[in-house]
Amino acid sequence: MDQNSSYSAGTADVSSADGDALTGVTVVVCASCRDETGSDAHPRAGEWLADDTRRAAADDNIRVRTVECLGNCRRRLSAAILRDGCWSYVFGDLAPTSGADLVTGAKLFATSTDGLIPWRGRPDSLKRGLVARIPPLDMLKD
Repeated sequence: MDQNSSYSAGTADVSSADGDALTGVTVVVCASCRDETGSDAHPRAGEWLADDTRRAAADDNIRVRTVECLGNCRRRLSAAILRDGCWSYVFGDLAPTSGADLVTGAKLFATSTDGLIPWRGRPDSLKRGLVARIPPLDMLKD
């Protein structure tokens, strides 16, 4: 990515009457992801995905953040879903309109009792697009 380009590190820290379960979940969207043509045009497809995710999360207490690059360029539009003390997930092959899927995944994650995003109920884009599941540091063994 061109180092002279700048993106704001957008957030959507929105309060919700649904309680505190969602407060520990963050959706991180790669704002520098390009569309399938590889175009350098702005706004980039990743920025569209971040905006779509913010709109989908507007009524929920889910943080939406952007990052310059998740290093998942071969899988195009990418995002991660993180939860305090739990596994982290990286997804690719998303569409600029996958924001609602990311929010659905975040809600499933927030209410999970075992720290994993359940397979049942997970949107197809988050089933097909799973790139990696990363354990929390305290789960690692020597």
